[in-house]
Amino acid sequence: MKERLTDGLYGLGWGAVRTLPEPAARALGRGIADVAWRQRGKGVQRLEANLARVVPDAGPRELRELSRAGMRSYLRYWMESFRLPAWSKDRIRGGFAPADVHYLTDGLAAGKGVILALPHMGNYDLAGAWVTTKLETPFTTVAERLKPETLYDRFVAYRESLGMEVLPHTGGAAFGTLARRLRAGGLVCLVADRDLSTSGVEVEFFGERTRMPAGPAMLAQQTGALLLPVTLWYDDTPVMQGRVHPPVPVPAGGDRASRTSTMTQALADAYASGIAAHPRDWHMLQRLWLADLTPRPAAIPGVAPVDTVGSRPDRSGTENP
Repeated sequence: MKERLTDGLYGLGWGAVRTLPEPAARALGRGIADVAWRQRGKGVQRLEANLARVVPDAGPRELRELSRAGMRSYLRYWMESFRLPAWSKDRIRGGFAPADVHYLTDGLAAGKGVILALPHMGNYDLAGAWVTTKLETPFTTVAERLKPETLYDRFVAYRESLGMEVLPHTGGAAFGTLARRLRAGGLVCLVADRDLSTSGVEVEFFGERTRMPAGPAMLAQQTGALLLPVTLWYDDTPVMQGRVHPPVPVPAGGDRASRTSTMTQALADAYASGIAAHPRDWHMLQRLWLADLTPRPAAIPGVAPVDTVGSRPDRSGTENP
């Protein structure tokens, strides 16, 4: 019953919100965000605790204001995503203004494949739609398969309608497909600031240890593809902003594990620079740092999961694709 209700509510959101005028949809999202923020549920409390690491000098009042801005940014993501399938191509092209896109276009022109690795910032669905519409470049991504299956199917159909190939996150099963796409000169986009496996790489992130997915670095090493961090944020306009960061190089020496660790730390550093500059647009409503996590089972030797998903935490702190 709960799964059917959840699926029905998301279906209602897609059906109703996309028909609203854009100012009305924005106002609705802002109102829902403020209600959720005032209720101070687990997701809001976790967001605030995470932001305290990002802005360590902030006092309680500043953190409260920052978490409210964060919830408004988070609901802007949802309102935009519900409406994206109804946006015209011109609206999509004009809805995102990334800097330093030449790193991406030059990499694609070289024909060796490109991996875009992003944190949970801004609206990566809009960024993806911009890539398929403005650059006319299809790409492959990964989504966590969650219940209800009908909800997962809605998200897959939605993203595929925007020109994305969506693979299910099922351990290492997607890794080979991603590698083949990259060897063929294709584009892969992965959300990679939170480890969903048992084999993530430990990195330092805002002064504390956490785990991030090994997948992007491993794919770059195995295929020769370019690895590009990307950060996204909103300003006070309807246009989302973003930056394609310089490529993460594959270290010349060391074994695969040490190279993967070095490259994943470089991703974490790029993410941290974008999140520190735009903390309200980092939508991390879940536990992230090792100090906040319960111990998990050890990784299975020899298994190389992708570890990355196109997913986003919901207001209750659970994951949705």
